[in-house]
Amino acid sequence: MKTPLRRTLVLILAALAATTAAWRAHAWPELYLGEDSAVEERRFKVQDFGAVGDGIAMDTRALQGAIDACHAQGGGVVWVPAGDYQIGTIVLKSNVTLSLDYGATLLGSKDLADYPTEGLDNPREGGPHTLIYANGAKNVRIEGLGVIDGRGSYEVFPRSAKNSQKRLTRPRLLRMVDCENITFSGVTYKRPAFWGIHLVDCKDVVFTGVTVRFRNNNYNNDGLDIDGCENVLIENCDIDAGDDAICLKSSKYPCRNIIVRGCRVSSSTSPLKFGTSSSGGFIDVKVTNCYFYDSPMGAIKLQLVDGGRLENVDISRITMKNVGNPIFIRLGNRGRIYSGELSGGKQGADVDPEGAPVGILRNIRIRDLVAEVTIEDRVKAASAPYKGIKVDTTQGVTDGEKARSGPIMITGIPGHYVEDVLLENIKISYPGHGTEEDARREVPEDIARYPEQFFFGVLPAWGAYVRHARNIEFRNVELVLRGPDARERIVLEDVEGFREQPMSH
Repeated sequence: MKTPLRRTLVLILAALAATTAAWRAHAWPELYLGEDSAVEERRFKVQDFGAVGDGIAMDTRALQGAIDACHAQGGGVVWVPAGDYQIGTIVLKSNVTLSLDYGATLLGSKDLADYPTEGLDNPREGGPHTLIYANGAKNVRIEGLGVIDGRGSYEVFPRSAKNSQKRLTRPRLLRMVDCENITFSGVTYKRPAFWGIHLVDCKDVVFTGVTVRFRNNNYNNDGLDIDGCENVLIENCDIDAGDDAICLKSSKYPCRNIIVRGCRVSSSTSPLKFGTSSSGGFIDVKVTNCYFYDSPMGAIKLQLVDGGRLENVDISRITMKNVGNPIFIRLGNRGRIYSGELSGGKQGADVDPEGAPVGILRNIRIRDLVAEVTIEDRVKAASAPYKGIKVDTTQGVTDGEKARSGPIMITGIPGHYVEDVLLENIKISYPGHGTEEDARREVPEDIARYPEQFFFGVLPAWGAYVRHARNIEFRNVELVLRGPDARERIVLEDVEGFREQPMSH
């Protein structure tokens, strides 16, 4: 039995060049326990530390007590049997496996006072409050068939545009900083008040069989935020996020050696996004065999706007259904510098760069992709009550709807090109609706603006709009319309070395 499994590990390690033996041991402990197997068998049942599990009593102290005892004795399993455990902030520690049985639910408290921040670092983005936290921990595992439910609905933890502190006090579901050898396996994560699972500057991470259910709950409900991490495997996960679903960030260090495969992903914003935080960049990323669906604001967004390098990205075997803008590749100059203090920043069309030099975006391969681009159903859009959207089914297709269901967009800025992009074996179906006026539209540069494709407005192409780019190749790319459109199929502006090979039949 070990021989074929070891071969599988060799393939994974080859893809994740820098992955260490310690990561292998943690990610697949059943293969590498050896003489340390007793550590995995040492169990700390939370009821033995006073947990009630009735959904009413506060069980924070009991869970933390079990975690502390487990860590103090060299590690093991903190066992959470079936029950509803209401908790505030808990801190995970090295060599601890948090294991939730089927029927076990950790319920986030609805009282901000249960989320103390003493001893927690200040994040580079957002506030420090979080339900589950770890800093500098090694060999941590969250596993099982249970649920971690933040209960962070908009009624309980509202966002207020007039009070920025409201944004900074909505707790994340989970945040880990400078941790190594982390595994997330099998657990279902639900309803954060802010971002969901946020990893910062971590190494050797595995997500396998994880379920995320954050849709229509609250603002900024990202799925997996992976910031400055190395050697990350995300596989066989089912993610439905309220904001960016699988989101690579780089507020300081690059994201490097990342594999995403076999995932089903839906998002109100984007299933796969690089950025916007991009100081360090994104290097050596592979995404394959994934299904992206019900994502009205777009699907694949590769964005580098704060410096750094975005290069050597391979995306393949992707099926998209009912999505907005299918591919958005953006080199910009927001130029944000993350100093370690809580950051916000202006995001409008008339903002100036913030100081970081322009980065490099090159060597992108997107292959074997099939997509159906649609205009979001207005009734479905109104199903998120916290957004307060009013349904009007009488009006025609609006500019906003056309902008969100627009073409492929690949764009740099004047003097800084997106380079060496290959799109191969691509088939994308578009809804149409473009007018003669749309075809004549001039597209703003918005050099420093927050990089969302629909912010550029309706584009003068229905299939692909490419600007400030070099060495872009379309090979066997089929772009088709389901309805009339007066715009051109492809529009090029300030593009060097564009090549399009005809369809093969």
